[in-house]
Amino acid sequence: MGRFNNTFSHPDGFVLVGFSEWPRLEMVLFVAVSTFYIMTLLGNSAIIFLSHLDPRLHTPMYFFLANLSFLDLCYTTSTVPQMLVNIQSHRRNISYTGCIAQLFVFLGLGSTECILLSIMAFDRYVAICRPLHYIVIMNSRLCQQMAAVAWGTGFSNSLVQTVLTFLLPRCGQYRVENFFCEVPAMLQLSCVDTRTNEVEMYAAVVIIKVIPVGLILFSYINIVRAVVGIQSTEGRKKAFNTCGSHLLVVVMFYGSAISGYAYMAPKSNSAKLKGKLLALFYGLVTPMLNP
Repeated sequence: MGRFNNTFSHPDGFVLVGFSEWPRLEMVLFVAVSTFYIMTLLGNSAIIFLSHLDPRLHTPMYFFLANLSFLDLCYTTSTVPQMLVNIQSHRRNISYTGCIAQLFVFLGLGSTECILLSIMAFDRYVAICRPLHYIVIMNSRLCQQMAAVAWGTGFSNSLVQTVLTFLLPRCGQYRVENFFCEVPAMLQLSCVDTRTNEVEMYAAVVIIKVIPVGLILFSYINIVRAVVGIQSTEGRKKAFNTCGSHLLVVVMFYGSAISGYAYMAPKSNSAKLKGKLLALFYGLVTPMLNP
């Protein structure tokens, strides 16, 4: 506990630099982000309510969609309101406890989404490749268990990463080069060698992001094979439409999230801006487009 207290380096916690180096861009982002955030709240809330109220939607696919929508609501809310307040008030501080909580929640939800998307791909695989056994395989108990595994694994990973990140000494550095607290930005504040933490972080990326991507690819390879064999044009179109939207979400989320690690230690202002915009994309734009 003493190590945690020793790392407190600023009376107001941390300063979220965000897009303050580009004041004109900030004003444009305030309007755009506010609009996107409202659309995210409305779209995902509608899916949750419809999935709950309409008995025809009490299926495994909509159960996982409702989970994804709830996750996206929390995911965007963990960072966007803080960002909007910072832009409007020009006060960019976040408390030490607030930073820990934000990193833990954001990383936990992001990790959970990675696993949940792979589970949704498996659901589509069973529906298309094993249609006669779909109800038996994707029973209510199994769906609840898989959802619980996704949430549990995601937040377990977040707990480990959060503790390891905040145990590092920062020697008076408190300017976070992003609009929210995240692991790569916090590692940059450390005044000791962070290679061990980076190895652990990349190992977590492999487990939480790369392995689920592999499972998604495996599911879709088998789905494509099954769809090609469907005689009915209408049936083939329905299968592609159902899977196409999920696959688009996967590409957007994983693509932007994994690309963000390329800007983990940006040297130039251009690289910093690209890294922040990528973080904004997978933290706000993707959850808005999911519905």
